[in-house]
Amino acid sequence: MPNDARLALQQLCSERGEDFASLSRLIGRNPAYVQQFIRRGTPRRLPEAERRTLARYFGVAESLLGGPESDPVGASMVPVGRSAVRASAGPGAIPGDERTRAYFAFDERWLRRLTGAGTNELTLIRVEGDSMSPTLADGDDILVDQSDSGERLRDGIYVLRIEEALVVKRLALHPISHRVTVQSDNPAYSDWPDCKIEDIHVIGRVIWAGRRVP
Repeated sequence: MPNDARLALQQLCSERGEDFASLSRLIGRNPAYVQQFIRRGTPRRLPEAERRTLARYFGVAESLLGGPESDPVGASMVPVGRSAVRASAGPGAIPGDERTRAYFAFDERWLRRLTGAGTNELTLIRVEGDSMSPTLADGDDILVDQSDSGERLRDGIYVLRIEEALVVKRLALHPISHRVTVQSDNPAYSDWPDCKIEDIHVIGRVIWAGRRVP
């Protein structure tokens, strides 16, 4: 089992673009800790607290990393991909590599209360800029439901693609004309009134946000 756990952790790192040093810092260890566990077998088993943190981060059962087979916590966690790009709450961030590189796991029952979308339709994107302050701040992680757009478009906060830029803005849909006002929550930024829906490329609706408390 210890060898299986090391192989499983190495495969998770490879599949999801994680580096050993970052994972070591995640569990409060020195940068070489995870590498030593995987390649040297030191320690022989991951301590319970560290194993649980890594299992929740990757959204896998603890048993995969050497924990007991019965794992009600890990079994109920759903992994959601994090996009490598950022959605600007400002002038507009130019997308680069949009591949999903890292994962964050949510409790399945909690996630289903937010949305019925499949995990392939959900993505985490980091906010850049302050035009949506105080609702969204620079550095916030937002959960975007890519199935919630098109004919379902309604008032709310969305990630949009404007030319080559990704932006996060509030949309206000006129009930009669069905034209859209693109708004910033920060009054220092101007709104874009009376836009045609077909001129707006909606990526998805923002359904959750998380941030570090200073």
